Amino acid sequence: MKVLKRVGVIVGVYVVFVVTFETFFLGMYQPKLEGTGLPMLVITTTDASGVSRDRRLARFETDGNLYVSAHHWTRGWYRRALENPNVRVEIDGAVTDRLAVAVAGDEFERVATENPIPFRFLVLMGFPPERELLRLDPAM
Repeated sequence: MKVLKRVGVIVGVYVVFVVTFETFFLGMYQPKLEGTGLPMLVITTTDASGVSRDRRLARFETDGNLYVSAHHWTRGWYRRALENPNVRVEIDGAVTDRLAVAVAGDEFERVATENPIPFRFLVLMGFPPERELLRLDPAM
């Protein structure tokens, strides 16, 4: 019985850690991680009522295309980008209008394989739901 209690405490502490990390550190604080070598961008998405929100995300490029990954529990920015794919992206102070395109099939497999999420990040994020990708094409 003591073992079950200890396991329960460990699981409880882990859940509190993940919720705190995802909600407060990543969600509210939105740290600038460029100093760690992780390239970042700020994406501005707009909901159905016209309210815009900014979100700091890691970015990566494959075959000259710009991508972002929805791989956390919180994905409001991703849902807004699907509903209204006209987004604004800021990279290193340069702002451009982009079109968010959901990535699937062979392109998804290739890009996800070339840009895996390290296991230590999966642990920090509490093993979130399946990853989704957006390609951010230049707006015409």
